[in-house]
Amino acid sequence: MLQLGKNNTLKVLRKVDFGYYLDAAEYDSVLLPQRYAPEGLQEGDEIEVFIYLDSEDRIIATTEKPVAEVNECAYLTAKDVNKFGAFLDWGLPKDLFVPYREQKMRMEVGKKYWVFIYVDKDSDRIVASAKIDKFLDLYNPPYNEGDEVSIQVHSKSDLGIKVIVDNCYWGIIYQNEWAGKLIIGEKKIAYIKKVREDLKLDISLSPTGYKNKIGSFEEIVLQALTNNNGFLPLHDKSSSEDIKESLGMSKKSFKMTVGSLYKAGKITLEPNGIRLL
Repeated sequence: MLQLGKNNTLKVLRKVDFGYYLDAAEYDSVLLPQRYAPEGLQEGDEIEVFIYLDSEDRIIATTEKPVAEVNECAYLTAKDVNKFGAFLDWGLPKDLFVPYREQKMRMEVGKKYWVFIYVDKDSDRIVASAKIDKFLDLYNPPYNEGDEVSIQVHSKSDLGIKVIVDNCYWGIIYQNEWAGKLIIGEKKIAYIKKVREDLKLDISLSPTGYKNKIGSFEEIVLQALTNNNGFLPLHDKSSSEDIKESLGMSKKSFKMTVGSLYKAGKITLEPNGIRLL
């Protein structure tokens, strides 16, 4: 299924003078303009492209990468403002539209704003909202202590640094745990320190408190390798289900454990799995 506002891997159907038509499933085909096509692209090849709407609201493909995709938060600069709303620079030829009703305050050209990118159900257009609170903390956070997460630095608060966790939740890094310059919009790898009773997330930049847990995971992986002649057909592209069935751990825990074992020189990484040294 074609995903609007996301990267999609599509097959080349045919070449035309002005580009390539790609197989777009229920949309039949989508054009990749010639200026975005890599040299040597042939019919039958598969290519990763970002799908969005051009200035005439036609579905189109590009190999250019936006700053963020649909269902993600981003800290973007306003390029233009008119009577309908604001237009933000997100790295594509067509700017990202923020309707007036989705602005917390009237946006001004040259200033940066936090927004959440989504597909408007009424118009099927990719738009953004500065009212990001209504898109975050909608579900109970599915985390355990020590889980690895992706964060974006949002702002400074009385308690510390407010961050957006996995584009879905609010988190806090306490002031005494933060070192270095505050860069709004910066992306980092972090760890769940605690899921509080109010379901808010305390975040740590280091896997402190995870050592005992990861140590037990290392033992599980090493034992599984020993039992399987020193090789496991599991890697970072393996499904969560396969990892859970084989080792009884989450994909995040597996990736962190493999990273730790690799750094310790206990395993080597191969295209189709991991091997015991």
